[in-house]
Amino acid sequence: MPQPDGQGTLLVFSGNANPSLAAAVARELGTGLAAITVSTFRDGETQVVVHSNVGGRDVFVVQPTSPPVNQSLVELLLMLDACHRAGAERCTAVVPYYGYSRQEKRTTPQEPISAKLVANLLTVAGADQIVTMDLTVGAIEGFFDLPLTHLQAVPVLAKAFAGVDPDEVAIVAPDLGAVKRAEAFQQAVAPRAPVAVVFKERPQPDEVAVADMVGNVRGRRAIIVDDIISTGATLLAAAETVMQRGASGVAACATHGVFAPGAIAALEASDLERVVVTDTISVAPHGRLEVVSVAPLFAEVLARIHGERVRQPVAAAVTG
Repeated sequence: MPQPDGQGTLLVFSGNANPSLAAAVARELGTGLAAITVSTFRDGETQVVVHSNVGGRDVFVVQPTSPPVNQSLVELLLMLDACHRAGAERCTAVVPYYGYSRQEKRTTPQEPISAKLVANLLTVAGADQIVTMDLTVGAIEGFFDLPLTHLQAVPVLAKAFAGVDPDEVAIVAPDLGAVKRAEAFQQAVAPRAPVAVVFKERPQPDEVAVADMVGNVRGRRAIIVDDIISTGATLLAAAETVMQRGASGVAACATHGVFAPGAIAALEASDLERVVVTDTISVAPHGRLEVVSVAPLFAEVLARIHGERVRQPVAAAVTG
């Protein structure tokens, strides 16, 4: 079914990846989702039909490239192409979760640089600029020849842990790549709390082995801070390690809850008391799993972009 038309010169479109987030962003902007049909032909090809008049309009296409990743990506590309060809004045790709970001470099000469290829595809599809959140590797920003706004989820996640006693908690980075994020979380939540770092090894893809840990968590409640929970292997290994090192309890937060099959069940069976993720990817709260919304932050950024103020800092949550 076509979605209700948006109002004014700003139009917000959504594909099938996370329409609830897109609708929440639109509500924050004081409008509704613009009318579009994103469906599938019988042979599996994606069909996109734009029903709203996009001619001369400022268009925002909200679509994380979350599982099923390939389907979500193709929907995003076709929506951008359709809006661009229909005469939109400007098309902004709002990609809360940027898939294929984990292959941002080659470890062997036979591998692709997937993150760069996806950046190229978004450009060719008609995107004039990109808005995303917590890229796995910040260097991916350099893959775009378009203006890019890179948001951080730490201020949103920090609110879920507001009021913790800095003398009773420790902030934990589950690997070296998460250190900067863990330090930002520490400053937002408990500036006096120690920061510990887990050093991991990957014997093979989606498998994790802990090599060592630096920092003191003994007698403290550990809060593990990461960007993505996919299989949960990194998070579970870190949780087990901090408990072995004497933590009195352990919780976790992450920006993107990918949750590969079996991941949520594994988290529920672990020592983790609570796991907080944002709604960049559509996921329902369940048991120990809590979901906080990034819709207000994205809406604030889109409003500034629409008002030609994209280069201004937004709520201390934009990098650069």
